[in-house]
Amino acid sequence: MKLGLQIPIFTYPGGPEKLGETFGRIVQNAEAAGFDSIWVMDHFFQIGSIGPKEMDMLEGYSALSYAAALTKRVKLGVMVTGITYRYPGILVNTVTTLDVLSAGRAYFGVGAAWNEEEHLGLGVPYPPLKDRFEILEETLQMALQMWRGEVAPFEGKHLHLAETLNVPNTLQPPHPPIVIGGTGEEKTFRLIAKYGDACNIFVWQGLDFIRQKYDVLHQRCDEVGRPWSEIEKTTLGAMLVTPDGQPPPGTPPLPMPVQTPSQAIEGFHQLAEIGTDQAIFIMLNAAAPDAFEVWANEIIPAVHKIVPAGR
Repeated sequence: MKLGLQIPIFTYPGGPEKLGETFGRIVQNAEAAGFDSIWVMDHFFQIGSIGPKEMDMLEGYSALSYAAALTKRVKLGVMVTGITYRYPGILVNTVTTLDVLSAGRAYFGVGAAWNEEEHLGLGVPYPPLKDRFEILEETLQMALQMWRGEVAPFEGKHLHLAETLNVPNTLQPPHPPIVIGGTGEEKTFRLIAKYGDACNIFVWQGLDFIRQKYDVLHQRCDEVGRPWSEIEKTTLGAMLVTPDGQPPPGTPPLPMPVQTPSQAIEGFHQLAEIGTDQAIFIMLNAAAPDAFEVWANEIIPAVHKIVPAGR
């Protein structure tokens, strides 16, 4: 089983002057501890589930390019790119650039976008949901055309490209894995079955919710003749793990209990038993100097030995 770290918080001690140093230390510590992937969000205002919108926020692909320069092995992705924020042809070139400069370590996480306040605040068009899903599907079609090396026009309802030139092309064969975000059983899951390489399901609603979503996605794969085993099943949550299961001094009230290493390992076993291939999560104490020690010494070696159901 794989483990991924999402970094959605950039308000660190020392302020913006120390932000690059702290973020760089986090990604290097994560790689050294054995994490398989590192993710950032695609937001420009902080989202309400994490904190006030005025909190520090970094642009996703710039942050990952910086992370790529500081690491050698760990895979890198945006969980997930809002389809509205960049011209789709430029977006594919951006992901390709990350893949090339990281020596083949990019994921392509993408979704229909949702934060209307952010769009309006920064002057980004915010089409109706139906149109956003249509743009998302056309972008996936166009991306696959570009990553096949096919230089030709692309004509869709929304996207009109005269020449899908993309040189250099991605290093990962056949292209960076496509993670389509969202849990909608009709539109989103059909897109995953048809175009995606991975799904991502929130853990906050429990194991039964995740299991049910996997079952429906399995059905969508069957409907299009896609082997279910080809889809990487990933989850997204948040955790705070300490050696003794106690919060560090000064920790504010948390939305979940602090876990011991053994409790965390058991939780990953439970996710693997329902078919999860990679558990991605926010580490609430990631900026603490010693936060990764328990992961490197106890948790990650044990989790990497777990074989997800169906594998």
